[in-house]
Amino acid sequence: MQTRRLGDSNLEITPIGIGAWAMGGGDWAFSWGRQEDGESIAAIHVALDAGVNWIDTAAVYGLGHSEEVVGKAIAGRTHRPYVFTKCSLLWNDQREIGHSLKAASVRRELEASLRRLRVDVIDLYQIHWPDPEPEIEEGWQTLAQFQKEGKVRHIGVSNFNVTQMKRVQRIAPITSLQPNYNIVTRDIEKEVLPFCRGQQIGVIVYSPMKSGLLTGKMTRERIASLPRDDFRPRTASFKEPLLSRNLGLVEVLRGIGERYGRAPGEVAIAWTLRDPVVTGAIVGMRSAEQAKQIVRSAEFRLSPDEILEIEEYLKVTPVAP
Repeated sequence: MQTRRLGDSNLEITPIGIGAWAMGGGDWAFSWGRQEDGESIAAIHVALDAGVNWIDTAAVYGLGHSEEVVGKAIAGRTHRPYVFTKCSLLWNDQREIGHSLKAASVRRELEASLRRLRVDVIDLYQIHWPDPEPEIEEGWQTLAQFQKEGKVRHIGVSNFNVTQMKRVQRIAPITSLQPNYNIVTRDIEKEVLPFCRGQQIGVIVYSPMKSGLLTGKMTRERIASLPRDDFRPRTASFKEPLLSRNLGLVEVLRGIGERYGRAPGEVAIAWTLRDPVVTGAIVGMRSAEQAKQIVRSAEFRLSPDEILEIEEYLKVTPVAP
């Protein structure tokens, strides 16, 4: 599997990485519903054995549980994958989520993540959200200090705009940005991606299949039957009037994929990788079978005509950011 260097780091990463959001399980604010740890670990092992070399998680996913699952999955492996995680989102005993980028808080988060992941150093440590915004400089300074201490190898940001990235760049270089990017969500194309290209900041996109909406397996009936603790039916893309438009887009992806024996989700992932500024895509996988399907997407690319075919649909049926 081919690799590309992530930003200014020495990390050579595969085109797709293992996304561990759903592996956090149910019963928290941004859950994807119940998830069996055994299935998560099996998915991770299948992807790693196929050559995928990085995992992205966050402390808040499952309120610490996702990191614990990742830690179990990679324990004892001869070749440990790169492990990326994030800070800034906290929770209390009532499982309510808050935000802090204060130095002491971020340090506590790092130490907890190291314990849950069972590692001595984190390969990429990221600020999850620029919130509270007045604290981003303090948070970034703290991450830069972790790097000097050898507790993290590289530092990055997630969900930052250009102005916010410029603010923290005065303190220390940004290795990577992690934005929400897919065919449905494209607002970063105007300013953020050009800035990253010019500054040689690596880009690892999350939600390339729009939280499962572009996989080809999501129907109105399935959405209606999702568990109550699954956050997705509450989002605009999973509700009308956007839902019909998005399901129509899936049929366009399906038509392209059928030419190659590929699923719509693979086409959606390939679309995000069409621009060289995107170093890699974070792809969620919840079972060994899903992992087997998804790893095939690492080497699949769209032709210019196929990219144009998707754009033509979007012109007729515009997709808002």
